[in-house]
Amino acid sequence: MERTQIYLTERQRSQLARMARRAGKKQSELIREAVDRFLDESSLSEREAALARAAGMWKHRGDLPDFAKLRAEWDRE
Repeated sequence: MERTQIYLTERQRSQLARMARRAGKKQSELIREAVDRFLDESSLSEREAALARAAGMWKHRGDLPDFAKLRAEWDRE
C-alpha cells in the first residue's frame, strides 16, 4: 500500500469522520472503499462504451448469413 495525501473541505472531513465513527472504521478505509467503487464504476463504463462502439459493426457485411432468418427457423423447431 502506498501513502498519499489529499485535501478535503471541512464538510467532507467532518462527514467522513462521522461516517467512520458510525461504521467503526478508519477514515482511510472509507476513502479506499470509495476509490475502489469509483474505479469499478469507471471500468464498467469503459466496457459499456466499447460494446456500444462495437454494436452493429457487421451490419453492412454481405458475406454473412441472414441471422434473422436463421433464428426464425430455429424458433419453429
